[in-house]
Formats: sequence, structure tokens, C-alpha cells
Amino acid sequence: MNNWTSIRTDDTLKETVQHGNAAYPFAYYLENIWDFDFHCMDWHWHHELEFISVVEGTAICYAGTDMLKVPAGCGMFINSSVLHRFEATASALIPNIVFSPGLLAPENSLIYQKYILPVLHSRISWQLFSPQIAWQGQILDILAQIYRLQEQETDTELATLRLLLKLWDILVRNLDIPDGEKALSRPDHRQARLQIMMQYIHDHYQKELTLQEIADAASISKSSALQIFHSGIHLSPVAYLIQYRLTQAAGLLYTTRKPVSAIAQETGFASAGYFCRKFKERYQMSPKEYRAKKV
Repeated sequence: MNNWTSIRTDDTLKETVQHGNAAYPFAYYLENIWDFDFHCMDWHWHHELEFISVVEGTAICYAGTDMLKVPAGCGMFINSSVLHRFEATASALIPNIVFSPGLLAPENSLIYQKYILPVLHSRISWQLFSPQIAWQGQILDILAQIYRLQEQETDTELATLRLLLKLWDILVRNLDIPDGEKALSRPDHRQARLQIMMQYIHDHYQKELTLQEIADAASISKSSALQIFHSGIHLSPVAYLIQYRLTQAAGLLYTTRKPVSAIAQETGFASAGYFCRKFKERYQMSPKEYRAKKV
């Protein structure tokens, strides 16, 4: 079998993997985006904070309503509960850490209320780090130290926490959070509506779907649905529907021996010919070639 893998999410696109455990909610990963199925870590979100560095290649990140290219030597922070996606056009090695904000301080503490909650409740979805900017270079250096700890030593919890607090101190002192935002929770109605519509697509992708039906799922107009999809994931609802159908079809291709025509029908495509054209457009290989590659 090919070693490609994928991000696992629930119907709201929340990632289902547990990062660390309740006693120590911290996890370190050394991942290559190119190794993921179709070279993409697909749309997901989590309550944990995430920091990544790019040590090889270029990571393309969609976070919130933005698309960013993060080259080797740079990194980024992704805030709690922000919908995001990584993809690459070649090998892109990204060591990264994912941890609960509560690891830094108890939620009822002054430290949490004064230095952590304002970031969580701000409108900041992400922050890029470049070695050319002094404070951002400091964060990249600390991240590198954290990665080395996880890779080379045991009993690293205290040293890791000490570095995380140092990193967070630098981040908070340099983020631009307007005073008016600090007492407000971050409204996320657009993302909630986006997730409702995406869940509706996940539940009904096997049948014919119209833009009106997708918009009705979130009780909004068709024009609002188009705008929310474009700003949220840079696709139209119909384009996302086709992409989701193709993802489900890809799963069936390597987990079953069903004929391509049967898979096309089962995943909502009007004809096998149309399915094959769309599959090759997206994945640069035919369904049969994909099946052969996976088995």
C-alpha cells in the first residue's frame, strides 16, 4: 500500500485525533504535506493552538479567509478554532506543535485571562513568522528548540513548557490586538454557517444538490452562500460538492473492488465519463491509475 494519509474530521470539520492527552495536551509532529493523500492536509479545525515551521519546500496554507505561501525558513501560528488547510506542489516538510491553551496556564488564572484569552477571542486567525523580522525570528528559533527537545530527549515536559511560555510572551507582546477586542469573544457566525453548509453537502452528496438547497441548510440566500464559501475556502458550493464527491470516490476506489461506473453513480456523478474527467482534472490521474497506485 502507498503511505499516503489524510486528515480525519467529524461532520463539523473538527479534527478527531487527540493531540497529546488530558494530563499533557501537547503533541509534536514531523510531517511532509506531500505524503498526504493528494498532497493536501484537507480542511479541519481544532480547539488547540498550532505552530508550524517549514524546513523544506513551500507550504500553501488556507487559514480563515486567507491564502498564504509559507516558504522554507518561515513559519506560522494558527489560532484556536480556525478552519485551515495545507497543500503543496512538491515536498514540503513541516515540523509542528499542537497544544491546548490550558497547558500554558489554568483557565481561571490571571495569566490565562490576561495573556491567553485576548488572543483566543481576537480576530487574529493566523500570524506568519519570517526570520527577517527580529521578534518573529526569535519565535522560529524557539520552535526549533522545541522540535529538537521532542526528537532527542525524554522527560521534556518542563523544558517544553518553559519554551512555550517564552514563545507565547514574545507573541503576545507583538500581536496587534485592539483594546476593544480584548473583552469580546470572537464572533464566528460565518464559519458556523460555512460548516453547516459543508455538513449538509457531506450528508447529501450522493443525490442531486442545488445551490438553493445548500443555502437553505444555513437559512441564507444563494448569494450569501456563494460569498461565504469563496471567502472561507476559496471555492463555490458546487465546486466543493464535486471535490467532496471525488474524495469519497477515491476512498471507494482503494477500499472496494466496485467498478468505476458503480462508484461514479454511488458518489453522485451523472455519468462515469464525467466522473473520470473530473477525477483526472483534480488528481492528474485516472480512477484506474489511482486504484493501481494504492494497491
